Amino acid sequence: MKNYTITVNGNVYDVVVEEGAAVQGAAPAPAAPKAAPAPAAPKAAAPKAAGGAGSVKVEAGAAGKVFKIEAKVGQAVKAGDAVVIIEAMKMEIPVVAPQDGTVASIDVAVGDSIEAGAVLATMN
Repeated sequence: MKNYTITVNGNVYDVVVEEGAAVQGAAPAPAAPKAAPAPAAPKAAAPKAAGGAGSVKVEAGAAGKVFKIEAKVGQAVKAGDAVVIIEAMKMEIPVVAPQDGTVASIDVAVGDSIEAGAVLATMN
């Protein structure tokens, strides 16, 4: 068994993972062949704030659609405050500020499809 500490949206979880556990009578799963990575699709230009991008990125934790934009450019936010809300699998998921600061840019619009890890906003 291995112990891991995982942080999700600022919440810390301690998890224990059991390695090498097999179901009795089950055949081992065949290893999947490794495929070459697909080339990245060009991204459409996203609207930017007039003041330019900040140094702290606010990134999506899951793929989905932008449901609501909670913060405005120039607004002061605290760590954990919702900046953007995305919808994924009929759930509303808040994407929160990683630290205290000021919103420098909002890089998405309501209805945009986004991938996990996409930069939704920046902060200073």
